[in-house]
Amino acid sequence: MMVGVPALDLSALDPEQAAAVRAPRGPVCVLAGAGTGKTRTITHRIAHLIAGGHVKPDQVLAVTFTARAAGEMRGRLRAMGLGGEAGQVQARTFHAAALRQLRYFWPQVVGDVPWQLLDSKFPVVAQAAHRAGLGTATDMIRDLLSEIEWAKASLIAPEDYPAAAARHHRDAPAEVTRVAQVYAGYESAKTSAEGLLLDFDDLLLHTAAALEDYPAVADEFRGRYRSFVVDEYQDVTPLQQRVLDAWLGERDDLTVVGDANQTIYSFTGATPNHLLDFSRRFPDATVIRLERDYRSTPQVVSLANRVIGAARGRIAGTRLALIGQRADGPEPEFAEYPDVPAEAADIAARIKKLIAAGTPAAEIAVLYRINAQSEPFEQALRARDIPFQVRGGEGFFQRPEIRQAVLELRKADARDDLPDQARSGAELITLVRAALAPVGLTAEEPAGAQAKERWSSLLALVQLTEELVGHDDEIDLTGLLRELATRAEAKHPPTVDGVTLASLHAAKGLEWDAVFLVGVSDGTLPIQHVLGDDGKASDQSALEEERRLLYVGVTRARVHLTISWALARTEGGRRVRRRSRFLTGLVPDESPASRIAATATGAKDDGKRPLCRVCAKPLIGTYATMLGRCRRCPAELDAELLAALQEWRAEKAEVLRVRDFVVFTDTTLTAIAEQLPADDAALASIAGIGPKKIEQYGADVLAIVASRLRATTQNRR
Repeated sequence: MMVGVPALDLSALDPEQAAAVRAPRGPVCVLAGAGTGKTRTITHRIAHLIAGGHVKPDQVLAVTFTARAAGEMRGRLRAMGLGGEAGQVQARTFHAAALRQLRYFWPQVVGDVPWQLLDSKFPVVAQAAHRAGLGTATDMIRDLLSEIEWAKASLIAPEDYPAAAARHHRDAPAEVTRVAQVYAGYESAKTSAEGLLLDFDDLLLHTAAALEDYPAVADEFRGRYRSFVVDEYQDVTPLQQRVLDAWLGERDDLTVVGDANQTIYSFTGATPNHLLDFSRRFPDATVIRLERDYRSTPQVVSLANRVIGAARGRIAGTRLALIGQRADGPEPEFAEYPDVPAEAADIAARIKKLIAAGTPAAEIAVLYRINAQSEPFEQALRARDIPFQVRGGEGFFQRPEIRQAVLELRKADARDDLPDQARSGAELITLVRAALAPVGLTAEEPAGAQAKERWSSLLALVQLTEELVGHDDEIDLTGLLRELATRAEAKHPPTVDGVTLASLHAAKGLEWDAVFLVGVSDGTLPIQHVLGDDGKASDQSALEEERRLLYVGVTRARVHLTISWALARTEGGRRVRRRSRFLTGLVPDESPASRIAATATGAKDDGKRPLCRVCAKPLIGTYATMLGRCRRCPAELDAELLAALQEWRAEKAEVLRVRDFVVFTDTTLTAIAEQLPADDAALASIAGIGPKKIEQYGADVLAIVASRLRATTQNRR
């Protein structure tokens, strides 16, 4: 045993954990399911290698992906007398480790060329985008930045981006050759006569290159570090793997820990392939499976196994059958609601009861697919005076796009050329949509992840307006702004004692006593752009990643788990949503949600879910719902009628000084041209045409349709 290293007690480990700890020096792969004690296992393995004299403490480099995870690992090692001080085990993120190494080796590799870390990529990307003619809108720059980061993490050069983007089904924010142009411009802009600017990915690239191209540097580094541990190995990117390969050289003293079925960051370039191929690269590797779940009750574990049990593809072949080790707890609950406000209100009531029964607020979480879903739950918690904190994103009213939207609404309120009737009631909704159009609210969901997130937030603001108008049809723009200000000011200060609101991505690596997974409906989880308008996923791998997101959400819960969804966005809205396809076969027959949800999944029609007017099957997707028919079902379109409707809409929009889609969207006009409504009732049956639209435009539309029908009849004669 190495002198100064405390005796290692393995009695608290289960047989599989102990086997991973005692595995011989060399390549070891630990497939560790959620809650199976992976951090305890790998820190004990490090201690075991040191105690056995295989390696000195300061020759071990343990890397993970977040500063929080690295801090937790350092804390565990420090408690074992092995971390936190000079001469001890180093536990860092990939980027922190690379930065430390690059600062040391830079003079040997580059010489006296000065460099500095780039504080913000945004202005550099914005400059490159402007030169490429793409403008400098915030969302566009953020999306371009994300694409550049993905490409660099995936070891894709600017000239190779177009082909790679097509191969990987990237949701590019602009034409791929233009994105490549911005990428190339960004790289060029970081080099100047004054020196180099390096972003975080450059740290990894230069570190790898230094070890690959300079034998003296590689020898010095490899003489210092002899054993490597990589946590969350399923999240490694090709660039990070290149750095790891450079660290290792020809050696194989490597321990990796991961779970391919928790791969949820492929949009950043992360890939589980290195984990899946570990045994091929190292045929003599020891592979250990950790499946005893110490986090969750057997009831939660059972549901998690069933969620991931339906997965398909290569990743699914590595799934772990978790075995719950805790005492029994309550069965997971499923709840369906008529609309999102009802869902939020009931979830808040349930949380209030949990807190009253003794569950600390800090041990409760509300998890959702995208940050734009948080607002109604923030409001519902405020209404019950329940403290909360939003993790992985700002509170709804603090988001830049919402602040900008409120500013636009204030500008509209200050105008003196708007008639009073345009400032209140149902007209207020039209006014809000028009005011938000310049800041990103389009009729159709845009391309690009950042643009979609921004669009969803703006749409949520419109839906909030619709909800307020539903409660008070006399509310005007001034009243709306007053209500928004009140809600923004009523936020609770950040506190660790509050309920956590977080996206599923932000929740990775965390756990709570009680978890509420909300908005689990098709179009949200799985997300709409994965499904397409016809409800069928064109990219099966993307669909499977959405399933893994649900799995990650379920495995965050220790005891209490509730999964819920709503049939409509707004109170009294059309119930066109259905529960997530991932829940098929999971909702127990005795659950109250099962009877209602059966309608939403097409078991029978009770008027809640619209049916195709051609084949009578339940409609799937926004486009199909708007047209009133399945995408593939035949329909006769009167092209001349559609042209007449479009001409009328343009004239009406010009008079009202609004954008065309505020009057009617293209899809709504197409539905009118197909269905040829003859009266108000027929108009009302078309999605997107409510009582106010009929009151405003119904007579005009019906007159145009009738005129076209008369002309058609006369022509036939």
